[in-house]
Amino acid sequence: MSILSTVLIFLVALEFFYILYLETFATTSDATSRVFNMTKEELKSKALNKLFKNQGIYNGLIGVGLLYSVFLTSNPIEISRLLLVYIILVALYGSITSDKKIILTQGGLAILALISTFF
Repeated sequence: MSILSTVLIFLVALEFFYILYLETFATTSDATSRVFNMTKEELKSKALNKLFKNQGIYNGLIGVGLLYSVFLTSNPIEISRLLLVYIILVALYGSITSDKKIILTQGGLAILALISTFF
């Protein structure tokens, strides 16, 4: 795998650790409010808080999977591509059902990382 692909995949993993942080640990922060375009009052909902924490763990584990794929496996490209395609499809779904810019904000770096694995 090229250095460029490794760096891009590492950055995607960092992005997903940031999402983990926002959704699981800083659920009612100004940053979470801004990123998810929700008021702090909405973020304080107990039900929403549980859902965010659960989703945050999923995102964090995607980050772990990406790091594993790059640094700890004998076939980094196959596992990385699988996770990157998953990220892109989820971002595409989010852009269709929620906000069109999700494909770029959540999927943009993953798209670049995926493309880089083919060169």
